[in-house]
Amino acid sequence: MSDRPLSANAASGETVPCEDCPLRRRAAFRSLSEDELHFIERLKIGEATFVKGQALLTEGTRSPYVYTVLHGWGFRYKLLEDGRRQILNYALSGDFLGLQASVFGDTGYSVEALGPLRACVFQRERLWELYKSWPSLAFDLTWLAAREERILDDNLLSVGRRSALERVAYLVMHLFARAESVGLATGDRLTLPITQQHVADTLGLSLVHTNKTLSRLVRLGLLRWHAGSLALVERDKLAALAGFDLEARSVRPLI
Repeated sequence: MSDRPLSANAASGETVPCEDCPLRRRAAFRSLSEDELHFIERLKIGEATFVKGQALLTEGTRSPYVYTVLHGWGFRYKLLEDGRRQILNYALSGDFLGLQASVFGDTGYSVEALGPLRACVFQRERLWELYKSWPSLAFDLTWLAAREERILDDNLLSVGRRSALERVAYLVMHLFARAESVGLATGDRLTLPITQQHVADTLGLSLVHTNKTLSRLVRLGLLRWHAGSLALVERDKLAALAGFDLEARSVRPLI
């Protein structure tokens, strides 16, 4: 089974040259040589826009594409047969999606846009050119896979051992730090297209328990949470509760 090809409209329109990509000016991403940029530019086949609720990747299919998110939010998840959902991770600007299918043939998860999302599009089969000719970029893909593994490790720790209060605090800090690194936060405020149901499906909590836990964090004066927005009131205290390292920073690849 394979995902349908992108429509002509999805991949058409004005695209941003890799050397002019606004993400590359951010300190969160490592600099690339001119030759590396030219190679990525040749690898890119266009850009695609997705609307809220639209799938970038679908579990069990063989998508011919992999993506780098330019802007917007998405989430990666798996479904059980009865419809229960486990959210595995969230996709933000600079995140690379679809590598798993390049290794295993089909995609073991789905990715859905949380709102308008724009992504660079690459032909999955052409990734092997990167491994053949550009070991530095091949290492970048390995780094991105290792980062995803680390995020999943932290999520498993939350679901398995952290209390509900610690789980929610850690997720809030994790998402805020990632969004802040790519310029999506303004001070201690963030427009967050994530509902309490998303939080519940990420952390293995019921919706009622999630609501009560967020309300408790608000009453403790650590954060403010409204539909579509998040504000950190006491960032240091929230990080301490979550066991989140505020000093941890690493320059990451951008394919």
